[in-house]
Amino acid sequence: METPSSGPNRAWWWVPTLYYGQGLPYVVVITVSTVVYKNLGISNRDIALYTSELYLPWVIKPLWSPLVELLGRKRRWAVLLQFAMAAGFGLAALALPGGAFFRTTLALFWMIAFASATHDIAADGFYLLALPPVDQAAFVGVRSTFYKLATLSGQGGLVWLAGRLDASGQGPARAWEISFGILAAVYAGLAAVNAITLPRPPADGVARRGGSFGRDYLEAFAAFFRKPGLGRILAFLLLYRFAEAQLLKLVIPFLLDRPAAGGLGLNDERVGILYGEFGVVALIAGGILGGVAIARHGLRRWLWPMLAAMSVPNLVFIYLAVARPQNEMLIGSALMLEQFGYGFGFAAYLVYLMHVADGPHRTAHYAIGTGFMALGMMIPGLWSGWLQERLGYVNFFVWVLVATIPSVVATALIRPSDSPKS
Repeated sequence: METPSSGPNRAWWWVPTLYYGQGLPYVVVITVSTVVYKNLGISNRDIALYTSELYLPWVIKPLWSPLVELLGRKRRWAVLLQFAMAAGFGLAALALPGGAFFRTTLALFWMIAFASATHDIAADGFYLLALPPVDQAAFVGVRSTFYKLATLSGQGGLVWLAGRLDASGQGPARAWEISFGILAAVYAGLAAVNAITLPRPPADGVARRGGSFGRDYLEAFAAFFRKPGLGRILAFLLLYRFAEAQLLKLVIPFLLDRPAAGGLGLNDERVGILYGEFGVVALIAGGILGGVAIARHGLRRWLWPMLAAMSVPNLVFIYLAVARPQNEMLIGSALMLEQFGYGFGFAAYLVYLMHVADGPHRTAHYAIGTGFMALGMMIPGLWSGWLQERLGYVNFFVWVLVATIPSVVATALIRPSDSPKS
């Protein structure tokens, strides 16, 4: 039964801020960090290697997802972790001007990544507890939109701000120090808002109803690995974004690199606007359209078109690497096309993952599924910088197209019984 604290009207007060708070740390750790390190002189190989390793907390978060489900209240987990991440951003701001900035900020990004991965578990579990099923479905688009708006703020706004500060004479280290200081203050304010607005559903914190903790913990894992068609499920979760995982780590270095190194020679401001703002708007539009398409016709009808939409637009990077155009409207249009296709295609993955997680241990199972999703991004990303340095940008982007073959095979293995019902 709907309660005043969990109804759709109240949900508008907390779903947007909760999922904005979920998206911002992720984009800073995984994407914005690549801009920071590129600006401060780190090689493509090291950028791709070390920032790909930062996926690890999201990969292994299933190991402690039952703890979040069985211990304490998910509301408390979410709020406290947001304050911890705000502190992490503040410490990163202080570390950036130092001589040991690379090691220090990497350590802080690891801390933020672990906190963010744990926050994901708590936030997704809280969402499932605080809203009745009909409102959960209604707010899927809202949570996805605000998560992506966080991407817009980090990948676009934060990068643009650092670029403006750098251009004003601050220098890259000082520019990022100021930017991360502002980020820390904004995120602490967001945590304070969520501490006030998040409801207190009666079911939160009462996951255990007898039995031993250890048995409940192990059962949550065992139930996931007993799912029918597990091999096909895991293949899809790991390989659907195999090509994209390699591409994403090199897009920003490609946009920032000098033409002599095969890049487009853009500065942070232009990357923040063209890729971080226009590109993310296209990503959001593609995701919304993908969600509407699946809601109307079911995943089975749209699975292959969505895979094609995510894969084929990668051709634009071959064009950009060969032609190296200077027209920013042309570059922005190409980036928007690729990001729209990625958003549209990724909708299929998210809907499939929600279906896989359905059941009595849905908080833990969703976390396990997203762990495999992160693993599918982490492993290909580890070698992507090394590969690009040996192949050059043009041949690397050709390789990305070849790397869509495992995605096609994994999609073909999915049987109707494995797919979400239309």
